Amino acid sequence: MSEAELVLRSTRVITPDGSRPAAVAVADGRITAVLPYDAAVPSGARLEDLGDDVLLPGLVDTHVHVNDPGRTHWEGFWTATRAAAAGGITTLVDMPLNSLPPTTTVDHLRTKREVAADKAHVDVGFWGGALPDNVKDLRPLHDSGVFGFKAFLSPSGVDEFPHLDQDGLARSLAEIAGFGGLLIVHAEDPHHLDAAPQRGGPRYADFLASRPRDAEDTAIAALVAQARRLDARVHVLHLSSSDALPLIAEAKREGVRITVETCPHYLTLTAEEVPDGASEFKCCPPIRESANQDLLWQALADGTIDCVVTDHSPSTADLKTDDFATAWGGISGLQLSLAAVWTEARRRGHGLEDVVRWMSTRTAALVGLDRKGAIEPGRDADFAVLAPDETFTVDPAALQHRNHVTAYAGKTLYGVVRSTWLRGRRIVADGEFTAPKGQLLTRIP
Repeated sequence: MSEAELVLRSTRVITPDGSRPAAVAVADGRITAVLPYDAAVPSGARLEDLGDDVLLPGLVDTHVHVNDPGRTHWEGFWTATRAAAAGGITTLVDMPLNSLPPTTTVDHLRTKREVAADKAHVDVGFWGGALPDNVKDLRPLHDSGVFGFKAFLSPSGVDEFPHLDQDGLARSLAEIAGFGGLLIVHAEDPHHLDAAPQRGGPRYADFLASRPRDAEDTAIAALVAQARRLDARVHVLHLSSSDALPLIAEAKREGVRITVETCPHYLTLTAEEVPDGASEFKCCPPIRESANQDLLWQALADGTIDCVVTDHSPSTADLKTDDFATAWGGISGLQLSLAAVWTEARRRGHGLEDVVRWMSTRTAALVGLDRKGAIEPGRDADFAVLAPDETFTVDPAALQHRNHVTAYAGKTLYGVVRSTWLRGRRIVADGEFTAPKGQLLTRIP
């Protein structure tokens, strides 16, 4: 431990080899060694003894709608990254839509980076967008460091980010495959959505019927076919339909280059518990039934689903009306994702090692951040310190999100984040934040 400015010691450190007592040495913002718990602390190094609190790698959330600039009254880099830090997330990747302008050209990416530069409490990267008319912009965005490209196969909900039809998907995916990029896809088929009953009103059952599973299943099947044909790399966003799992599993067995995420709200909330008129639970695709949820958990356990991300998509409270047809669709859960997933994971017999794999290691790997996602030498010294057996009750007013609307209000969750560390610096502890220390990340060539 000769190279160490800081040593964090805990009886439970989550490493790639499992959980064990350890001392983690840090210098120049990187992990230099993971040594036995009772290793001597070198002269001049500061010791942080965490006791029995668990030391995790900082979480990496690759699906966050920050909405800044343009809709900063919905969220913003200052509030989103504070919420992330408070929840043990040390890296997030911002989605290209719901900001004005959307991240669909190099100039728009430059605008986004300028706005984020002095507001980021955690590290921030950016997705680009794939639209019907911007195929020419995809390679320049890739060369400018975006981590991949987001596309919708059905209307996105905002006019400035139109969806791709199947011809548009083929054109964009061929271009992206040509330079080895990644396409991430909101997979719902618009024809199945149009054919579904559209009743509107406050009944959640009616909203659920308007976003049927076969809309997801059909869109994913089409995406798999295109990826197979082009040998392209694709990623399915926010999977909610368990009916699509056999198709995905078969595609993976065949060698199709496909990965899949799901979200805390699909894993912890069920259609049966959503009150009528409670549009804080509205998202697309929707929260489905408990039997569907059980199958998503099984798919996480067997690797069919790769990772868990928030799809944090906030809005102002006035847009969350009691009419599910017109209310804004999005779940605010950035600060609560670790606790929500851990609460349900522990109930189902999973360990923190599993949660770390789903929410840090695999998400970092998805976007090629090989310095993130694990506690091992050479990685960034990004950590969350967690009291896994302590509980708290969600008070929306206590959240760092700009708008205090959340589907988790009043829920009792396990897992209190004591502190969060970014490159060896504590950025939040017991609700107290430092000045922003996050860096803006680019894809590693």
